Amino acid sequence: MRSLSMSLIAALLLALLSSTSVQAFSVSPNVGNNIKSATTTTTTLFGKKAARAQGNQRKTNTERVRKPKDDVIEVDGVVLESLPNAMFRCAVDGAPESQAPVLATISGKIRKNYVKILVGDKVLIELSPYDLTRGRITFRYR
Repeated sequence: MRSLSMSLIAALLLALLSSTSVQAFSVSPNVGNNIKSATTTTTTLFGKKAARAQGNQRKTNTERVRKPKDDVIEVDGVVLESLPNAMFRCAVDGAPESQAPVLATISGKIRKNYVKILVGDKVLIELSPYDLTRGRITFRYR
């Protein structure tokens, strides 16, 4: 029995050292030392290795990919006035002149990446469906 377990361990180590396939052996308890079946599975890449295998495909994308959100209204706007505490007064594109400007703050990613927003910049604003006079600036157009 000890020689069987040592040979099984040696076979598993040999299979693990192979480059792309791993063979799994199962031993039948009724037969004794005979190997019942062998299956072959291929390995898949995870984590950093998978990212390296894809190359720099993410970096070469010129189009911005966003996750859609359910409960927000996204509108384009222009910054009219810069206020203290990273607040901005923005006019919504396509809105009538009689509509009051939106009071918008900077989102966390823009704040984290030190994106500078100046008066006159075109921005993307997320409005809450509960209060359409307040919003969050999520993107500054180039």
